[in-house]
Amino acid sequence: MERVFTEIANLGTEECFRLAERRKNIIRYPLHKHKEYELNFIENCQRARRIVGDSMEEVGYTDLALVGSGLEHTWEQYRCKATDIHEITIHFSGDLLSETFLAKDQMRSLRQLFINARFGIAFSEESIARLRPKILGVANARAGFYRVLALLELLYLMSIEDYHLLASKSFARAFDAPDSRRVCKVQAFIDTHYREEIRLAQLSELVGMSQTAFSRFFHQHANRTVSDYIIDIRLGHAARLLVDSSSTVAEICYQCGFNNLSNFNRIFKKKKGCSPSAFREEYKRSKGVGN
Repeated sequence: MERVFTEIANLGTEECFRLAERRKNIIRYPLHKHKEYELNFIENCQRARRIVGDSMEEVGYTDLALVGSGLEHTWEQYRCKATDIHEITIHFSGDLLSETFLAKDQMRSLRQLFINARFGIAFSEESIARLRPKILGVANARAGFYRVLALLELLYLMSIEDYHLLASKSFARAFDAPDSRRVCKVQAFIDTHYREEIRLAQLSELVGMSQTAFSRFFHQHANRTVSDYIIDIRLGHAARLLVDSSSTVAEICYQCGFNNLSNFNRIFKKKKGCSPSAFREEYKRSKGVGN
């Protein structure tokens, strides 16, 4: 399979971040990844498409996303007809703020923002409207200390806005640390045995609970049913294999714990918005887009 382009952001060791502002008439860049975090703001981009991990979403008039280290991403023209697109891209290192600093109580929301960025996060049009002046403020701030302060304020304000995760956990190869040891134990079991048949009785026995109590407990802590969690994990691994391997869709279906190809195709399309074959083709096409 073709590899995803790995971009070198050329962020010097002496730099806190690097900002680029562009006006352009077309969105065109290959699917890529890099070790730096990327904050990307685009306006006048209605009906363009954002790809982050195994998430493919058509965007509105504006789009704002934060992508963590090593996660595949791109923005592409798709159905966008605009000819005056405004884009601000900021790359910064994961050590911009130290773990010790982020561990402080006052930094709780900012810490969670960076944790969630592992999967990529995107903001609503309403949130972007509130954040837009601060984004432009970073771009227009005097270079140096004051621009760094402007970026930190922007990141904090982003951390207290509503946003949603993009890539699935198994595709991004990043997992949460649940606040419940029992949920953590169950998730670890599922993440290891997703290729196999997993029964509710197995999981409830694993944590010493009745099936009814366990189902209610898991939903309360994981914000989804056990079956939905298992499906999401399997789909994430399937999407990763569609991108990284040359295995057939049927082979991937069974490798990821689905026991029926038509059921796999149906669930994949429902969750991802396209068939597994179309997903693979879209990814392959995005890898080859020219600069």
